[in-house]
Amino acid sequence: MSTVWPIMLRVWLASGSSRRGKMLEEIFPNLVCQALEGVDESAEPAEVSQQVLEIAKKKSQAIEKNIDFDLIIVSDTMLADPDTDDASIGKPTDEVDAAMMLHRLSGRRHRVWSSTGIYFSGSWNFFTDCAIVEIKQLSDEELVELVLSKSWEGKAGGYDLAGEMSKYAKLVDGDESTVLGIAGSAMELLNELAINS
Repeated sequence: MSTVWPIMLRVWLASGSSRRGKMLEEIFPNLVCQALEGVDESAEPAEVSQQVLEIAKKKSQAIEKNIDFDLIIVSDTMLADPDTDDASIGKPTDEVDAAMMLHRLSGRRHRVWSSTGIYFSGSWNFFTDCAIVEIKQLSDEELVELVLSKSWEGKAGGYDLAGEMSKYAKLVDGDESTVLGIAGSAMELLNELAINS
């Protein structure tokens, strides 16, 4: 008697983010993580929710139509400036930039936006969600420790909520996955697809 095995989805996470990869490897064991090269990640001046969606769409447009995957995921994450939703905070370029970002966020709440595109059954769907994070007032020693830990590298706002910053920050509203790089509503759909595949 032969056994019929479920067909596993061929899934590509078009991102170099280790945090996104870790979240998705838990539900898609055959996940391929490979970042896109040469995508223009700039956005027109607008509210951060629109900027992050624009960049996610640019990433989706950079993917060839004949790629041999059942499911493709692109995502982008940005922080809104604590003072205005019209200004974004991206990834720090060096230690000085990281220190400046963390100092700006210290002792305050801010919004984190993630926009995630999912390609499945021949079409793209985009999900854009917001979460609110509060960071305690960081001492000079704590700020230096965070910068020297290198946990800011490649992270919007210069921190990783599931990493070193977990000692100093808390999620006030929204989904943790939104802060870590995948829109919460997109994560719900991905979980459903994983269960039903």
